[in-house]
Amino acid sequence: MAQIFSKYSNTLARLSIIALAVLVISGIGLAYALQNSQYVTKQGIFVEQPVPFSHKHHGGDLKLDCRFCHSAVEDSAEAGMPTTEVCMGCHTQIWKNADVLKPIRDSYVQNKPISWWRVHDLPDFVYFNHSIHVAKGMGCVSCHGRVEDMPLTTQIKPLTMEWCLECHNHPEAYVRPNEWVTSSEEWSGEERARLAPKLIKDYHIQKRTDCYVCHR
Repeated sequence: MAQIFSKYSNTLARLSIIALAVLVISGIGLAYALQNSQYVTKQGIFVEQPVPFSHKHHGGDLKLDCRFCHSAVEDSAEAGMPTTEVCMGCHTQIWKNADVLKPIRDSYVQNKPISWWRVHDLPDFVYFNHSIHVAKGMGCVSCHGRVEDMPLTTQIKPLTMEWCLECHNHPEAYVRPNEWVTSSEEWSGEERARLAPKLIKDYHIQKRTDCYVCHR
């Protein structure tokens, strides 16, 4: 009786299985790499704004508190953007004729808000509340990085679910005293290890990882 399969069939079958396994593993690796790539996370990508606002100048050099412009951060889900009146509170006195600030002056005269573009733009299916995180002792720097060092603001953290869950599962690594929340100074080492358990208790922090916490 003639052979149905050639003498190389077993070898070809093994090679096919190995090739399929390599293909599946490579596909998973590629998908993971894509999900964490700059193309998806938008890290380090500058967003063109109507006015090239410098956090380094305002927050770093002039030491303006974050809440001077983002006044709703302690009371609202949104941190809030400064109104044109806030900008003009300073710029009617300084740099009042600068060309770069013409959109601000036009906005003020026309009573039409500036249309700023979001840098940290979460998907619509993600709910994030700034006031809760501030009240629980989570520092601005944990999500936004050292903004006061940025001439032009960019997203530093990936803002992925995996990244969020790292903090939700290990809040002791991120919690800081309320007076340090808006500071970008490092708060770590022995002092953090000593105070973190007390802060977690004082702020009633729970390791909330249920889906409905962020997806509503």
